Amino acid sequence: MLQKVIKTDNSGSTIIIRLMVGAVFLSEGIQKFLFAPKLGAGRFEKIGLPNPDFLGPFVGSIEIACGILVLTGLFTRIAAVPLLIIMLVELQ
Repeated sequence: MLQKVIKTDNSGSTIIIRLMVGAVFLSEGIQKFLFAPKLGAGRFEKIGLPNPDFLGPFVGSIEIACGILVLTGLFTRIAAVPLLIIMLVELQ
């Protein structure tokens, strides 16, 4: 089962999609630190999430870490789970 989770597809289209998705999450995570009042804690406070001063940097760190994992192709399936959760919460 571990081999199934670690195994990745090296086709050209998969690599392009992985690079695009990883770059988006990496840049969004960095922006949560650079523009915290608008995209980080300020945005989380605006949409009503509790404790935005903690959630802003926390979500930014998760996006950076998982974005790098997706970019490099390491543990992409595991890294996709927190990214999916972040996307679902931020949709509100």
